[in-house]
Amino acid sequence: MKNYKENIIPHDHHVRRQDKERRGGHKSKVLWFTGLSGSGKSTLANGLETYLHNHGISTYILDGDNIRTGLNSDLDFSDKGRKENIRRVAETSKLFIDAGVVVLTAFISPFKEDRANAKAVIGTDDFIEIYVDCPLEVCEARDVKGLYKKARSGEIKHFTGIDSPFEEPERPEIRLNTAINSLEKCLEELKDKIKLKIKL
Repeated sequence: MKNYKENIIPHDHHVRRQDKERRGGHKSKVLWFTGLSGSGKSTLANGLETYLHNHGISTYILDGDNIRTGLNSDLDFSDKGRKENIRRVAETSKLFIDAGVVVLTAFISPFKEDRANAKAVIGTDDFIEIYVDCPLEVCEARDVKGLYKKARSGEIKHFTGIDSPFEEPERPEIRLNTAINSLEKCLEELKDKIKLKIKL
């Protein structure tokens, strides 16, 4: 049987990404927030999106729990499921930046290999890794969703930080420590850095 991929021929569209960026007045990028559950990823992504939206920037948030209720609802939390989850998010993000949109992704994305693969799919110049750095003990003390308690009691298996590892980014483009600094201060730092990165 012939390889079915031989019959896939991508269409060359007339309106290109650069045209959409010029029309929108800003570059499209993927802002990849990574960190433990409870570190502040979603809060920071939402705060930054609000700021960008209010300044006329086209944005879209891809958030872990939201994606898993729809696009990735068929995936579990095994290592294999997590890898496929991040692969799909990377491919989806690539479509959004082609549309001229600034994408904010808020995923634990615990494995270095998966983040590296996402960066390869999206492109080095378009991938901005933001490490929301917060120690496990602080995240667990917050336990915003009550997930750490469930993980400790054995109700949730393969929970990052408890019985599944989190591999810290070695050289993130932006590192925000939400244990030392307030979310408000971290957000202000983010605003200043991202404005420069999406300027045409």
